[in-house]
Amino acid sequence: MNETIELSIGSGKLIFETGKIARQANGSAMVLYEGSAVLATACTAKSDKPLDYLPLTVNYSERYYAAGKIPGGFIKREGRPKDKEILVSRLIDRPIRPLFPKMYRNEIQVIVTTISADQINPPDILAMNGASLALGLSDIPFSKLVGAVRVGLIDGSYIVNPTFEEIENSKLDLVVAGTDDAIVMVEGGGKELSEDELLEGISFAEGHIREIIKAQEALVARSGKKKIDVPGETVDQNLVNEVRRRALPLYESACFIPTKMERQGALEAAGDKVVSEIKESFGEESVPVIRELLEELEREIVRKSILEKGLRSDGRGLTDIRPISIEINVLPRTHGSALFTRGETQSLAITSLGSVNDEQRLDDIEGEGSKSFMLHYNFPPFSVGEVGFRFGTSRREIGHGNLAERAIGTVIPSKEEFPYTVRLVSEITESNGSSSMATVCSGTLSLLSAGVPLRDSVAGVAMGLVYEEGKYAVLTDILGSEDHLGDMDFKVAGTRNGITAFQMDIKISGISTGIMKEALEQARDGRLFILDQMAKVIGRPAESVSSYAPKIFTMKVPTDKIGTVIGSGGKTIRSIMEKTGSEIWVVDDGTVTISSKSEGEAEMAHEMIRQLTEDVEVGKTYEGKVKRIMDFGAFIEVLPGKEGLCHISKLDFKRVNKVTDVLKVGDTVKVKVTEIDAMGRINLSRKAALPQEDRPSDDNDKDDRPRDDRPRDDRPRDDRPRDDRPRDDRLPHARSRKDSYHKRDRSDRHRN
Repeated sequence: MNETIELSIGSGKLIFETGKIARQANGSAMVLYEGSAVLATACTAKSDKPLDYLPLTVNYSERYYAAGKIPGGFIKREGRPKDKEILVSRLIDRPIRPLFPKMYRNEIQVIVTTISADQINPPDILAMNGASLALGLSDIPFSKLVGAVRVGLIDGSYIVNPTFEEIENSKLDLVVAGTDDAIVMVEGGGKELSEDELLEGISFAEGHIREIIKAQEALVARSGKKKIDVPGETVDQNLVNEVRRRALPLYESACFIPTKMERQGALEAAGDKVVSEIKESFGEESVPVIRELLEELEREIVRKSILEKGLRSDGRGLTDIRPISIEINVLPRTHGSALFTRGETQSLAITSLGSVNDEQRLDDIEGEGSKSFMLHYNFPPFSVGEVGFRFGTSRREIGHGNLAERAIGTVIPSKEEFPYTVRLVSEITESNGSSSMATVCSGTLSLLSAGVPLRDSVAGVAMGLVYEEGKYAVLTDILGSEDHLGDMDFKVAGTRNGITAFQMDIKISGISTGIMKEALEQARDGRLFILDQMAKVIGRPAESVSSYAPKIFTMKVPTDKIGTVIGSGGKTIRSIMEKTGSEIWVVDDGTVTISSKSEGEAEMAHEMIRQLTEDVEVGKTYEGKVKRIMDFGAFIEVLPGKEGLCHISKLDFKRVNKVTDVLKVGDTVKVKVTEIDAMGRINLSRKAALPQEDRPSDDNDKDDRPRDDRPRDDRPRDDRPRDDRPRDDRLPHARSRKDSYHKRDRSDRHRN
């Protein structure tokens, strides 16, 4: 039976619907908001698996038909998941994973598909709510429903579920997920956001989350299935006592060995010793239970030390940051590199600079686009001293890379300021907690060493929490074990002026605003300390990019000159690229980008385009090429396709009998533009372009203005007797006046 509930959220109506589509799934729901819609389903296997973890998989996918599009390429169907789909899958997974019973081991699969997209409202928030509702409607044991919203901050006002356009103009992009009584997940970024602004955004989200959960609960009450019973955990108390008796002294010593590998080795050796001593009495089948009890014992010892003594596994206090080591330009042929080490976490970051042609092309249901800044994060097995199968990029690598990219992306200069495509790669070479925040630090250092003019430096730190019966401790710069044994993983990155990225996962039912505020303040102190350490090594971008990087120039040409640059069928622009060895891109707004391996070649192409699009100016000197020679002067091309006449009288200070005595076709000569007449004809002067020292001393003060613009007394005179002058040397208008005078004289005498 079809059931529907709707409520007003933000600027539209959020609609939950079930009972019409995908009825054979354990649970299914449609979620609609304006023109966007998702289908969410949840299924579980009939029998459990002998695993020590919850076998949950979440898959989010977007269909091109949702936006009325057909996929590109030869294979006209959707292929492997895109990064965005993987990121949304993680966004769904993180808040729901802690809400399943500990002992449930049946495989669970949540599939969410975007089936309609209006390209205005993001479907990821619908997917998060749809997954919760599908699980709530199913018979799969799921303790609490989850609501999710996105929050924006525009002109000082918070808005819920902003559109794509509003997100672009927002100071804050915050996704919050929570149950009816607590926040369980926070993720997003900001444009140097203050801690108070982030807290206010989270508080703003809570009320809307509760409304969404009430609507889900109402639909579950009508159409939900009875939940599968999960047997409680039963453990032989004698086994518990025996494990604690034998393991406690060994673990109290092993848990506080400062270095990670030695500590892990000691814990493994202690665990193996306890298992070998106990399994003979309790049977082989007790081994998995003993291992679980040992892990619980480690958790108890570490947490108790933190809460009661303020002492952590590696001997640090609650707010201490591990020793930091920084090196830059560690690789000889890369465009920029940095090695950042914090304790036993190490990231090697490498910057590569490219041209427009290297931008990442994007094509999804939101439309086409491109990215000129990319950050890629690699986490090889050797970084934690393990052997692992490597096949493609893991979801974890994509998620951590996206977080670091968001953190640094805020300070990346615009394409107008820095016309390069920038790729930053973080190789995690050692890991013991917070490798994504180490990536933020190493990435910033690498970009500065490469000469990228960042608006500010960015650093990041991961915060942890231990919470027991009202008593808690917030930890700065957590270890991997503190992430695993603790109750919170809260990563915060930013500049000195504010937060640029954050991600928080809660493993308990939720935390108060007060704890979150304390964690943010402690994170700010840690971030500022790390920024100080970074500034000691490099605080400003390198003065120039690497000699191995391509040389790129950008320029603006009038939009009506774009055709001139490109030429008929692209002939002109191809010719420039062939002559200079450069690559050239022209966009519709008149922006021209020139890239070349050689700075000289790029400058040559820049000059050729400048000349193509430049207008001739009176009074400016040009280096032109002689195109044609006539008896009365030479036609000289001062700019591509733009010729002017240099009259024979303007070729030199001394008398020139023939133009060919001074110039020949093909010569390159400097000339000055003296006039552009009403018909657009260009008059040139070679002698006006000569350097002052090359001019005759008596002619230094000659006036090179066009003849008709001079006062009559300033015109040059020929002091030879009139009869000695060659007849052709007389000025045409002078002869005309003489002839006219004699004609008038004769006419007057006849009249008299």
